[in-house]
Amino acid sequence: MGTLFLFHTVMIPYPPRLSLSSMPKPIALPPLSCLRNNGDVNGLHEQRLEGNTNVDMSQSTSDDDQNLKHGDIWQLFREAQQNILYLNKQRLVAIEELNRTNTEKQSLLSKIKKLEAEKLAGAAKDTLSICSELLLRIDSMVLSSMISPGEASELRSLVINHKVSVADVFNVISNKRDSELLGQLRHFSDGSKKNGFHIVHICTEMTPLIRRGSIAPYVTGISRALQRKGHLVEVILPKYACLNLDEVQGLRQVNTEAYSYFNGQLHRNNIWTGVVYGIGVTLIEPLDYPSFFSREMIYGYPDDFERFSYFCRASLDYIVKCGKQPDVLHLHNWETAIVGPLFWDIFANQGLERTRILLTCHGFASQGIEQPDKLALCGLDPLRLHRPDRLQDNTNTQLVNILKGGVVYSNGVVIMSSIHPKNIIVHNLSHGLEPTLNVHRDKLVIAPYGLDKSTWDPSTDYFLPKNFNAENMNGKTVCKVALVQRLGLSEHASIILVGCIFSEGTDLDEKKMKDVILNAKQHNVQFIFVASSESSISNQAVESLQKELKDDNLKFMLAYDEALLNLVFAGSDIILCQSFLDPTDEIPLKALRYGAAPIAVGTDASTNRAIPFDRNFINQDHEATKYSQLIKSTFGNMSLSLAIDEIRSNPSKWKQRITEAMAYDLSWDGECYEVHVEAYSAIKNL
Repeated sequence: MGTLFLFHTVMIPYPPRLSLSSMPKPIALPPLSCLRNNGDVNGLHEQRLEGNTNVDMSQSTSDDDQNLKHGDIWQLFREAQQNILYLNKQRLVAIEELNRTNTEKQSLLSKIKKLEAEKLAGAAKDTLSICSELLLRIDSMVLSSMISPGEASELRSLVINHKVSVADVFNVISNKRDSELLGQLRHFSDGSKKNGFHIVHICTEMTPLIRRGSIAPYVTGISRALQRKGHLVEVILPKYACLNLDEVQGLRQVNTEAYSYFNGQLHRNNIWTGVVYGIGVTLIEPLDYPSFFSREMIYGYPDDFERFSYFCRASLDYIVKCGKQPDVLHLHNWETAIVGPLFWDIFANQGLERTRILLTCHGFASQGIEQPDKLALCGLDPLRLHRPDRLQDNTNTQLVNILKGGVVYSNGVVIMSSIHPKNIIVHNLSHGLEPTLNVHRDKLVIAPYGLDKSTWDPSTDYFLPKNFNAENMNGKTVCKVALVQRLGLSEHASIILVGCIFSEGTDLDEKKMKDVILNAKQHNVQFIFVASSESSISNQAVESLQKELKDDNLKFMLAYDEALLNLVFAGSDIILCQSFLDPTDEIPLKALRYGAAPIAVGTDASTNRAIPFDRNFINQDHEATKYSQLIKSTFGNMSLSLAIDEIRSNPSKWKQRITEAMAYDLSWDGECYEVHVEAYSAIKNL
């Protein structure tokens, strides 16, 4: 038997961020010893004593000592092993902490890079912002009687036609008085007719100022798209107490005599103006009814009609007092649909003879059903309007329907629906408005929702390790590798990565999602659950799934992380979504934009068959949007299992589906913009 050596453990220095005082101390060891194969310690031999008795006693003592020493040695071994295990455990903790720190650092650096780029891009005010601020200052000149409405119209034409060098005339808005601006503007002359439309939105929401539904991103998205193409867009909103005013450039209060007729009297308002994303924004604040828009919620109060009809009447009065002559007044849902009757019965002959009305409906579930006599509050004649061909409700003829009035009194109606065709909406989803929509069917057009292409674009996304597009998909492979490395997942090339994005208010079907996951596990699939916003991190269904399903191929990232969210879209092969029908859910659009297949979880896992998102869809292609036809031809009726099978069995066909979807313009500048410009042109030529 060879010599057995016992070495002291070597202490590993503690990495940064670990406190020495918080860690238990390792076990102290005695000095190093060496045992020979005869049991002597340190090579010293016991001398033999003469005499049997002494020898026997010496032998007995030697055996006892030897047993004792062996016991001590094994005890020391066990203690040494405990120390080694302890240090290894602390090393793993340190490595984990270091990885977390590096991840946070990378995320922070990405955000800094993005902010620096945005700062560089916005170092000087863009032309659209300057033009919008200048137009608002012209409004102020009219309201203060400095110029006439006619001259104001001429000055607006100068700005809209870009005949004015806005950089010279309006270099620093806050440092120029109205009189100084007016003097400079009068040096220019109007030479040609404008080419673009002048659109004024009268609405209740706008991103990033206030958002409660699908109206807010739509108003901002389509307005920015229109302005990028040379049209002038303005937005009028109530001045809610909960507005995010930090997003408004050049916010200022305007001295005005714009009134609202309400409950038999004229009421004065505070008017605030500013610019958001280059769009001129006007905020109306009632002085006599301050509680109208100083509430916790935007909608859902018994006096909603009173609140919003007051705002609508004030908006029209403000437009007239400013001498504005927009081509189109753009209304949204029932809350501002009353502008239609107010416009044609009261305001059309006050300098707005060339203005037309467009109404956008984001759905028909809420229509504004009221008692007819309430119409008198804002100055309308109940007897004149409470008729079957005007505002009388189709179901309860004793009441009036404000949304119906908007349809009747508008020159055109845009129905926002990415998937459903016109016929399905009119006959199945109109909630009693089918007779009215059929009468006014020629007014109706369908438009899909869009994405902000400046934010959601894999070819420019600052959070991605490598950018990509439909023509060059190499960057997507890099993003997938970066994603699995960051989350500690297996990096095997054949593994399919499925992202599960849960958004605010997501009603996740826990049982269905569990069935989908268990059914897909046999196909070598990895799942990543992430939150799409800070307000969606407390999803009980997702937390329950996390507790129930323990698997190395499942990762739950419940804390919102913007950089990780973008990387999940870019690195995933498939993105699970609740459906294609929710207008507030942009997940399918983002998935397609980033080269991931959106697959609805409305799938029968037991039969491996997808549940069609619209059973009548197939026969209605002629009335559907181009986007809905794209979805139908790619992923609309595909289950997760079918998608996995095609990725593995027919990769060329799968790649064709992905690149075809990525090449389609899913932004507000795409099909949505085209539909709106056609609608504006049609009603302007009436």
